[in-house]
Amino acid sequence: MKLTLRVWRQKNAGTEGAMSTYEVDGISSDMSFLEMLDTLNEELILKGEDPVAFDHDCREGICGACSLVINGDAHGPERTTTCQLHMRSFKDGDTIDIEPWRASAFPVIKDLVVDRSAFDRIIQAGGYITAPTGAAPEAHATPVPKPDADLAFEHAECIGCGACVAACPNGAAMLFTSAKVNHLNVLPQGAPERETRVLDMVAQMDEEGFGGCTLTGECATACPKGIPLMSITSMNKEWLRATRKVKR
Repeated sequence: MKLTLRVWRQKNAGTEGAMSTYEVDGISSDMSFLEMLDTLNEELILKGEDPVAFDHDCREGICGACSLVINGDAHGPERTTTCQLHMRSFKDGDTIDIEPWRASAFPVIKDLVVDRSAFDRIIQAGGYITAPTGAAPEAHATPVPKPDADLAFEHAECIGCGACVAACPNGAAMLFTSAKVNHLNVLPQGAPERETRVLDMVAQMDEEGFGGCTLTGECATACPKGIPLMSITSMNKEWLRATRKVKR
């Protein structure tokens, strides 16, 4: 395939950025989107030009590092991570716009790479449990009902890619935060910090400068792991419960 790529180029966070246009040829439909970008970078390096900086790590849809806005959609036209998006989703002659996540809480570092450390600080605020030291407890010492275990696993699938923030018209991080709160709050192991966890993580989310949630649902639509919109409702209930309990 021959493609026209319009790529966001920005030297660093303190400089103005702009879209640059590149032509790539010989792109196989079996290539992943990141392999296509690798091909572009090889050509740029051979020409003595600066390659396009973009995040990636596992390239298996697990780590969430490879996060791009492709033709206006977080991760592109398929409901998957950018690394699992293949060029068969595009046609010969297509023009593809490639941009970084757009959110004030995710400042651009260079080109398509953004600083997502705001997510790390939200998790540091409460994404942990109290665990006694010593030998591992017996596996069946703390029974967990099957529905609770399933709900915890569903929320634990969040890979922290930030697609929810990029897709949200408000730049909200409620889906991410709710996934991290709920996957611990539904388990007995997370009970000691149940109230402080939701209060501290939501407070940190607000401090990071993410937008307010208006439940448009774009976050759940873009999430490559299928975190449900009801996750936000569950976190709101947890937050109300915690505030009432703290006031007592």
